[in-house]
Amino acid sequence: MNTQEFLRLIEKQRSCPQTLPKALQAMWYEKQGNWDKAHEIVQNASDADSAWVHAYLHRQQGDLSNARYWYEKSNQPEFLGDINQEWEEITSCLLQKANTNHGC
Repeated sequence: MNTQEFLRLIEKQRSCPQTLPKALQAMWYEKQGNWDKAHEIVQNASDADSAWVHAYLHRQQGDLSNARYWYEKSNQPEFLGDINQEWEEITSCLLQKANTNHGC
C-alpha cells in the first residue's frame, strides 16, 4: 500500500485496521483528527517508529522540547518543514517498511 491508497482507506473506513503496525495506526487516527487516540497508541511504545510518530504529534501540538526528545529517541532528525509534509514523509516510510520489512 502506498500513501495515496492509505489516505483513501482512511476516508472509506472509520475504524483503523488492527493489522497495521502501531505507528501507522497512530498516523491513521491523527489524520482523522483524533490526536488523543494517536498519542495513546504511541506513548508507551518503545520502538523507534512509534517514537518518531510521537515526536511528530508533539511538534504538531507545538511542544517542541518534547518533540525534540522523541526525535532523539527515534534516531530521526527534527523535521523543520510543513507539518503536512512530515505526515506524508513518516507515513510513506512506515508503509514502505510494512510492505517490504526494510528501512526507508
